[in-house]
Amino acid sequence: MQNIRLRHLFIFRVSRRLKGLIVIPVIAFSPYILTAQSTDEAGSDRGVYQAAAEKVNDLVHTKLEARFDYDKSYLLGKAWLTLKPHFYNTDSLILDAKGMEVKAVGIVTKTVTKPLKYIYDGKQIRIKLDKTYKSTDQYKVYIDYVAKPNDLEGGGSEAIRDDKGLYFINPKGEEKDKPTQVWTQGETESTSVWLPTIDKPNQKSTQEFFLVVPSKYVTLSNGLLLQQQKNADGTRTDYWKMDLPHAPYLFFIGIGDYAVVKDTYKGKEVSYYVEKEYAGVARKIFGNTPEMIQFFEKITGVSYPWQKYAQMTARDYVSGAMENTTATLHQEGAQQDSRQLLDGNVWEGTIAHELFHHWFGDYVTAKSWSNLTVNESFANLAQLLWAEYKYGKDAGDAENYKNLQEYLGRPEEARKPLVRYYYKDREDMFDLVSYQKGGRILNMLRNYLGEEAFYKGLNLYLTSNKFGNAEAHQLRLALEEVSGRDLNWFFNQWYFGAGHPKLSVDYSYSDGGRTVSVHVKQTQEGNIFILPVAIDLYFGKDRKRQQVWVDKKDQVFTFRNETKPDLVNFDGDKILLCEKKETGKTLANYIHQYTAAGTYMDRREAIEGCAGLQDSTRAVELLKTALRDRYQELRILALHSVNLKNDSIKQAMETTIFYLSKSDPDPKVKAEALMALSLYDKPIYKDLIQSSVNDSSYSVAGAALRSLNELDKQLGYEEARKLSSLKAKDKLAEAICHVFAENSREEDLDYVVNWYNGLPLGQLKVENANMIAYYAVQVENTGAVKKAVDALVQFRNEIPSAYKKDLYPFINNVLLKAIANQKISRKNMSSDGHAIQEQIDYINSKIE
Repeated sequence: MQNIRLRHLFIFRVSRRLKGLIVIPVIAFSPYILTAQSTDEAGSDRGVYQAAAEKVNDLVHTKLEARFDYDKSYLLGKAWLTLKPHFYNTDSLILDAKGMEVKAVGIVTKTVTKPLKYIYDGKQIRIKLDKTYKSTDQYKVYIDYVAKPNDLEGGGSEAIRDDKGLYFINPKGEEKDKPTQVWTQGETESTSVWLPTIDKPNQKSTQEFFLVVPSKYVTLSNGLLLQQQKNADGTRTDYWKMDLPHAPYLFFIGIGDYAVVKDTYKGKEVSYYVEKEYAGVARKIFGNTPEMIQFFEKITGVSYPWQKYAQMTARDYVSGAMENTTATLHQEGAQQDSRQLLDGNVWEGTIAHELFHHWFGDYVTAKSWSNLTVNESFANLAQLLWAEYKYGKDAGDAENYKNLQEYLGRPEEARKPLVRYYYKDREDMFDLVSYQKGGRILNMLRNYLGEEAFYKGLNLYLTSNKFGNAEAHQLRLALEEVSGRDLNWFFNQWYFGAGHPKLSVDYSYSDGGRTVSVHVKQTQEGNIFILPVAIDLYFGKDRKRQQVWVDKKDQVFTFRNETKPDLVNFDGDKILLCEKKETGKTLANYIHQYTAAGTYMDRREAIEGCAGLQDSTRAVELLKTALRDRYQELRILALHSVNLKNDSIKQAMETTIFYLSKSDPDPKVKAEALMALSLYDKPIYKDLIQSSVNDSSYSVAGAALRSLNELDKQLGYEEARKLSSLKAKDKLAEAICHVFAENSREEDLDYVVNWYNGLPLGQLKVENANMIAYYAVQVENTGAVKKAVDALVQFRNEIPSAYKKDLYPFINNVLLKAIANQKISRKNMSSDGHAIQEQIDYINSKIE
């Protein structure tokens, strides 16, 4: 599962253009993860021991006949489950079945179905079988039931906002701009909301689904569509068969009015189910999938093990994406129009993530949620591996850096081991540790073992546990078998231990002793880490690598050399999962690091180092060089780093910034350059900025509009009004809303509120709450004030329970109270105090 989620790292800042109201907590909305709960294995808040589910009975095969009541949002189901005792004889069966109406339970013989006695408590069906069965016996039970997901009291987590399992989207067609869809979400254990089963990850079953749906809709499920039968009542029955075993949380049903765009890979169907509006760009969104399959086959040495691969989009999805076997489901954010795609396919990493799960997660599945790392850490690593393969090492290193920063940005996460047998709720496992930290740990392991041994070890792990379950222990044993190296030390500290190293690194050179000294201290609390580290000494362009083991709290490594190196580069491959503080590094070292060491992280560190040394012309020249860096993200970093408030630096950068704003091949770089260009108040630049508001890239057009508004408020507003009548998304729509907010005219409020209400939960929603609050303060019409306040309240009410403790106070005590206080201060100065008091009362009535 790919979790696009809120981060709890609050960075308060004042909006650049809406000053004087309140501060914005920025909560990074990252591919994938974050949990509010701390599950310290060694602390008092660690929860209880979570054993793998006991296997009394094994699922063998699942057959389902399902009809759908769109008026009531019910699934009318008949299920036949084939099972066998796992080892011990048994005369009973417990099935997970949440919130259902159970009509009948029976045992199926060759000729008849005989009723069975059962007890149902709303969560499980406890069934007394007709006799005692042995482990060599198979038996089949029948359940007639109605699934009522909307009657179930919902739960959920940060990863998955709701756990109803089965979702009817706009089932009665009452929302004109939203399609009617039905889809399921099984992870963690919500398949049992719509299908009686043993809802545990250590169960595996083949399946047959017969789905009766309105004939105007298409369906998607696991395996292959073998037959379609038209019915007399205007429905159609689709028969889907999955003849390979997989876990119940991966069972899937999707129904809706989709365009189906098909590719193939080695004769297997690779298909993309998108809303019809996106049929023309489906291959631009998902079209790298066949190449991804080929790449993942190559590195694992395991051919894609399933019958087909389909990907479907969903409205109002409760997570980011889900690796349902052969039928991945993506949130609607995957659907991007042609202008959005010019700024880059923001969903490509997620596509790689979910696909890799079909080896790590679907083919070999975590035995229990405690070992979620063998699913999610690999899927997280896949994003790096794909970026590195497809777009080069800089792209892979950038992905690694992003994920590392997301993990380090939540210091409390360091309390959690990667493998956790103690936790309060299984949903707690879906966090920065299982995803971002786990992916970085695997990347270190890839570096330590070498790619050949690492991938051969993965092949052994997969083939030894295929269509079964595994834990981190099996992964270690496979890597040890291939490499011949003992890895207990690695797994003990990174998988079963918590935290990460915090390193203080100092460099010096003794002329008299002709000695390079590297002083390394581990400053973290708790255990000392064992770290294989490469220390590179640079003499001009020549590199001399020293391989050392950092394994003490305080160590000094010395290397005899006749000349002083131009650079001592600790962690030469920039692979360590750590916090690092370096001292003794000079400007000359940073410059040499940028030009000679050359990796993404080397150049990034050099840019960041020079950013704080801009009183030196050499540092400024390095930043100017970095504006032309080969990798777009570093060009943007350089743009953000140069001090354009300094007139001489501003003048030195002018030609390069103008070039970037006009000619850079990457739209996001061009956009950032256009923002910087607004600081140069020259007619030639204003003309370029104004013409760029019609650029085909939303990022470029949005940046141009904001820059134009900085230069000419009236012209900026006029352009925003024009653009608001056209199709606008992403950065352009956001820019239009900010220009409107600065002017705070009532006639523009509907546009702003509609845009804000349509944003998915995430960073933009939080950041732009300040804009909505500002608008509410500025407008005088009571109806307009209520509309803006209602948008904030709607956001508050959508917040998953895991985030309420942080975001509720922000919305209630910061935003809404700030609006009320501003209104109070204006009341005495207004001729219409009664209207303002009505507004104040309304705002206060919404504060919880």
